[in-house]
Amino acid sequence: MNTKYKFVSILAAVIIALDQISKIWVQGNISMYESIPVIPGFFDLVHVLNKGAAFGFLNRADIHWQTYFFIGVSALAVVLIFHLVNTVDRRDPPLFTGLGCILGGALGNMIDRIRIGQVIDFLDFHIASHHWPAFNIADMAISVGALLLLVSFYQRKKNASRFN
Repeated sequence: MNTKYKFVSILAAVIIALDQISKIWVQGNISMYESIPVIPGFFDLVHVLNKGAAFGFLNRADIHWQTYFFIGVSALAVVLIFHLVNTVDRRDPPLFTGLGCILGGALGNMIDRIRIGQVIDFLDFHIASHHWPAFNIADMAISVGALLLLVSFYQRKKNASRFN
């Protein structure tokens, strides 16, 4: 296995482990819909389930195809990520770190969907009664990974314009 695959795979494995360990802890220690203040008025630990995507997108009880759809999207993301790792030859730490984060996050949430049909969310940031949708470590990894991909693409464009 080459260095790119090792790096992306190890980063993804660490994210999956942290994500699943945290979700198992939440399941064992926080009752469904319970809220435990960590920073009163700003951050709570909660235990909620999400049938949709990151940050509650498509989290609706009246539609029943989300689980299968998001398992398929996750599987497609895995294939695409390994294709990108295989085709990109240059050194690009933001690109490979971003791909590892997205891979780990996608697989972390896919494990939940296969195991219980939904994703466990538990991080709840809010200001007074205005809440950001609850999320988890896998969602954070996907968001950070997407940001790192944007950084990589920006650097690539900037470097390409230097030679034109």
